Amino acid sequence: MQKSEVLSDDNQIVIINNMEPPSQKEDELRTISIYGDIEETKCSEVVSVLMYLRDTALVPKLTDPENLESEIVFDSKPIKMIVSTYGGSSAEMFSVYDTMRSVKETCDVETIGLGKVMSAGVLLLAGGTKGKRKIGANCRVMIHNVMGGSHGMLSNLENDIEEIKWSQANYIKCLAAETKLTQTRLKKMLKRNMDVYLSAEQAVEFGIADEII
Repeated sequence: MQKSEVLSDDNQIVIINNMEPPSQKEDELRTISIYGDIEETKCSEVVSVLMYLRDTALVPKLTDPENLESEIVFDSKPIKMIVSTYGGSSAEMFSVYDTMRSVKETCDVETIGLGKVMSAGVLLLAGGTKGKRKIGANCRVMIHNVMGGSHGMLSNLENDIEEIKWSQANYIKCLAAETKLTQTRLKKMLKRNMDVYLSAEQAVEFGIADEII
């Protein structure tokens, strides 16, 4: 606010200006990038940052400002998450995905697929807040069966195969829940045991993303 005061005497007029410079607070940088392999160290950082940004974004307010006993609701700033990966660990994918689901209860997560979004990365792109999932015009999306390897006694191999089957079934279930693809359609796509490549337009058609940038 500007405050000016004029002082005068016989010979001069002095103007004192007490205007403070405007405070221009820059917007917080609320962007996470998942570039490269989806692995333990990277995903542990992503999970921690997602939780931190969610907790620092919440702003309490009354539904009726004139009534102190009215319900308290929370506004929050959205989080942007850029995804560009060939894939990686399904366990770490699920750790980030479950965190995103929790964060979305109070804070929008805007996902942006750039370059390549493949394998485990597809669920993370699709797991953003619906209506706020974007994909680059030249981004390639790829879906395939869960891959795994093991060695040892037959009993352990059989047990590991069951675990791989669980990961595959859960991946399909979660991806179907986030997209327009049904579990039946996904299973049919993956039945060929080949990598399934999609364009940005197909990714939007299938509900993996909402708009092309």
